[in-house]
Amino acid sequence: MEIRLGLCTLRPWRLSDEQALAHHANNRKIWRNLRDAFPHPYDELDAVAWIAKHVGVEPVRFFAIDHEGELAGSIAIVQESDVHARSAEIGYFVAEPFWGRGIATQAVRGISAYAFDTIPELARLHAAVFEWNRASMRVLEKAGFECEGVLRQSIWKDGALVNSMLYAKLRP
Repeated sequence: MEIRLGLCTLRPWRLSDEQALAHHANNRKIWRNLRDAFPHPYDELDAVAWIAKHVGVEPVRFFAIDHEGELAGSIAIVQESDVHARSAEIGYFVAEPFWGRGIATQAVRGISAYAFDTIPELARLHAAVFEWNRASMRVLEKAGFECEGVLRQSIWKDGALVNSMLYAKLRP
């Protein structure tokens, strides 16, 4: 299962991605904008564990972002459960060497279309962004997400209590 887009391809993880993932994910700027489940420093053992968890899983919900044959990041959709079962969260990061090229926006657009096409009961996608991550807010806005509100003092990250911005996109 691959989602071919103009600037990138969303594809399943491969065992051969381990070294590139460890290299790109070991970046404080990336860690600072992700949940604490994403370790820092990020080493090859972290990459091995991540890829082993997701390689070969069907349906594919966790994708590598590939740019011209090179690993450029990660993107995923996680369907909620219980009364939230018609919602899914998206999460992503793009490696720093690929910032500012439109890859993140295209990946978010691509995974959004994929989610709505492959999960018939899905009514909405959402993403939470730390208040200091203006670039990610812009990515979501360009991908058709709207800011629904501010979750005040909802995040403890990097020694600070900060707001998180809730973005969502409804099924077209």
